[in-house]
Amino acid sequence: MARTDSFVEYTVELLEKLGPVKSRSMFGGWGLYLGGRMFGLIGGGQLFLKVDDVTKPDFQAAGCRPFIYEGMKTPVEMGYWTPPADAADDAYALLPWARKAVDAANRAAVKKAQKTTRKKAPAKKRTSRVKPS
Repeated sequence: MARTDSFVEYTVELLEKLGPVKSRSMFGGWGLYLGGRMFGLIGGGQLFLKVDDVTKPDFQAAGCRPFIYEGMKTPVEMGYWTPPADAADDAYALLPWARKAVDAANRAAVKKAQKTTRKKAPAKKRTSRVKPS
C-alpha cells in the first residue's frame, strides 16, 4: 500500500469535481494525475499546477508563484505554478485553475506525441538495382 499524506488527501478531495484524480509519491513530493497525465504536484506542503505558454500568463496575472527546483547548481523554474491564494482552499475557486492545468497537460502530451511521430518516420527504402549484363 502506498504511503499517504493528509495534505495530499485534502487536495485530492478539493479536486474531486475535476474527475478521478490520482496521486503518486515521487521525489519527496507527489504527482497529481487525471486520465494518466500529470497536471499538478505537491511539494513542501504546497500545490502547484501545470502551466504552458497558453496558461502561464493567467497564473502570473493572478499573482501565483512558480515551482523552483533547487536540486541543481542553479535553481530551475519548472512548468508548475501555485493556484491563486483565494483558490487554494476552495474547491469551486480551484476548479477553473485545475482545468487550465489539465488542458496544459493535454497539450503537452499532444506535442510530445507529434515529436515522437516525426522522429519515428520510416526511412525511405533503398532499392538496389541490378544492371543487366
